[in-house]
Amino acid sequence: MQRTYPQWRQYLTLFKIRFIAGLQYRAAALAGIMTQFAWGGMTVLLYRAFYLADPAAFPQSFEAMCSYIWIQQAFLAIFMVWGMDPEPFNLIKSGDIAYELCRPVSIYWMWFVKSSAIRLAKAVLRCMPLLIFALLLPEPYRLILPDAGRLLLFAVSVLLALVNIVAFTLLIYISTFYTLDSTGLRSLLSTLAEFLSGGLIPLPFFPDSLQRVLALLPFAGMENTPLQLYNGTLTGSQAAFGIGMQLLWAAVMIGTGVVWMRCALKNVVAQGG
Repeated sequence: MQRTYPQWRQYLTLFKIRFIAGLQYRAAALAGIMTQFAWGGMTVLLYRAFYLADPAAFPQSFEAMCSYIWIQQAFLAIFMVWGMDPEPFNLIKSGDIAYELCRPVSIYWMWFVKSSAIRLAKAVLRCMPLLIFALLLPEPYRLILPDAGRLLLFAVSVLLALVNIVAFTLLIYISTFYTLDSTGLRSLLSTLAEFLSGGLIPLPFFPDSLQRVLALLPFAGMENTPLQLYNGTLTGSQAAFGIGMQLLWAAVMIGTGVVWMRCALKNVVAQGG
């Protein structure tokens, strides 16, 4: 008699395999660490120049800004929306998606698990050297450690940001079923998400009216919310609202993605079929 396993164990196995495979790319991780050291340092010096020019115009302290930048760089592998796994795009474009349809698992959740594992593996390899380096810098450039409560909220929010980002990228993957080339839509949506999430310019630098609108969109939860929780900018009801929006948008995007994937697979045409 053939032994069957719960489906969640299949996804857990897929996660482990892709996570361990991601940990093997140490040379790429070293190159990424050096790049993020340089980029983080240049960004800190850029904001230092702005701060010295007009400290009153700065929406937060320069020390908090430095912490924002270093945490952003340390967990860039999670936060970068544009860092998508190219495999789903290639499978859809080449017609090899037919092989995925033969697997006894949901394609949506299989891609979701794999994408999450890739991002986490990259973050694990890169974050510690960057955090140690940032902690050893002199004031006011060094990373400031928060208290245990803020650190816990940050950890929860980072995991929710990962779920939101992966769910958003899955929507981009699914859209590829309806286009001849995903490059344009992929570039447009990833750039939009990067800008509106605070990846290019922290959201506190935006006008107050625009910040209130962005707080209701899914993009703020992809990067701004965890970073501002770390800094202590979001506290009390604001922190609860930010995490609540992350949960809401995660449910909305995942639900939309599951339904949309089912519709897309009903009409999928593989080359040679």
